Amino acid sequence: MSSPVQEQPAPARPRREVSARLPWMLVVPALAGLAFLVLPLAGLLVRAPWSTLPQRLAEPHVLEALRLSLVTATVATAACLLLGVPLAWLLARVEFPGRRVVRALVTVPLVLPPVVGGVALLLVLGRRGLAGQWLESSFGITLPFTTAGVVVAEAFVAMPFLVISVEGALRGADQRFEEAAATLGASRWTVFRRVTLPMVMPGVVAGAVLCWARALGEFGATITFAGNFPGTTRTMPLAVYLALETDPEAAIVLSLVLLAVSVVILASLRDRWVSAP
Repeated sequence: MSSPVQEQPAPARPRREVSARLPWMLVVPALAGLAFLVLPLAGLLVRAPWSTLPQRLAEPHVLEALRLSLVTATVATAACLLLGVPLAWLLARVEFPGRRVVRALVTVPLVLPPVVGGVALLLVLGRRGLAGQWLESSFGITLPFTTAGVVVAEAFVAMPFLVISVEGALRGADQRFEEAAATLGASRWTVFRRVTLPMVMPGVVAGAVLCWARALGEFGATITFAGNFPGTTRTMPLAVYLALETDPEAAIVLSLVLLAVSVVILASLRDRWVSAP
């Protein structure tokens, strides 16, 4: 008996044929959008004072703002990890009434204007705020216009990035491993620490990096809640704003530092966020 004829796979279309059919009505606005995003960054690089860049980076006020930004962003990220990871676990693993409302409230700082967030923090944690007057009278703690206030403002606007990332990782994790550990007698804390957390660690790291980058670039909530005092609350974005009025080249140098940080963040997360299949 003759063997059945096997169908041969259709040959792949050459790339030239596909590219020749590109809809230029989409390509042209796409290129315009790309230029709109890239040209301002290119202008920043073109106008940068490259000849005096090392000297300007070594200036005391630049180093002071950079140090304060790095310290406050790191502390804010640590606070977000301490509070945000359990919150993400609660939203991903526990069914409770109003969970959708809680999730919506968690993401509000993503769309809320940062200045409005700063005003809200003042109304709650200010010296006459709902909780601020109690903190001052009971413990002598004053948050507005202090370095601690910078940390609070940065954590408020940055925590949603961590929560969303970790919650997504938890929802995508295979719960059978957790169930197997529970059947073997492990407590819920042991399951979380030894099974769940290692599984979602890439999501935690990605969320922490995004959280740190957002905290580093925070401006509106910081200047509203913590003010703009050198050495105390003047972070890099605030220093850029102030230098733009008095020393534009210094503003460009500070902007380059923030741009470099952003590029490093994107490069470190390219496999998770910007890689194409």
